Amino acid sequence: MLRWLFRLTTAAAAIVVVYVGVTFAQVWWASRQDDHRTASAIVVMGAAQWNGVPSPVLKGRLDHAAELYEQGVAPVVVVTGGKQAGDRTTQGMSGYEYLREGGVPDEAIKVEVQGTNSFEELSAAAFILDQAGMGEDVVVVTDPYHALRVAEIAEEVGLRPRVSPTGASSGPRQLARETVAVSLGRLVGYRRLATLT
Repeated sequence: MLRWLFRLTTAAAAIVVVYVGVTFAQVWWASRQDDHRTASAIVVMGAAQWNGVPSPVLKGRLDHAAELYEQGVAPVVVVTGGKQAGDRTTQGMSGYEYLREGGVPDEAIKVEVQGTNSFEELSAAAFILDQAGMGEDVVVVTDPYHALRVAEIAEEVGLRPRVSPTGASSGPRQLARETVAVSLGRLVGYRRLATLT
């Protein structure tokens, strides 16, 4: 009995190791891809802002989205992100102001201001695009380590995503954290994972 229990435990542990290892490889590979073919919209994932001033992470995402817009990748940029406790404005509004000041026309920017995590931001972006009759093909802009998870979340909320990461670096800790998030998200669903975290 103990021998069978040991074999079962060993087999289960091996499956977990292989599953997590494969997921890590996929997260790493996705972080190195850039697919910015023509789409209906560019969706910028939210990040911290300080009283309307984008953090370096958010600025990097907004600058990259502006470059893609100028290249004609999509006619619209959707900026996303709510606010943290104590904030006077949202990540979405901070992104909107930054892009406008950078020369992106007002009519080419759509704003999402309620999302507090990637699932909420992408779900709201999908709703905004659906209401505008703009289609489901999107280019998502985020940091490299985040690429696989946002692509899978976007698919879960009904979008057809491609990801164009910024030029930021992705360290082992970020890749490991994303591996855990993707591993769990695939098992329980990203919607459920968002409510648990």
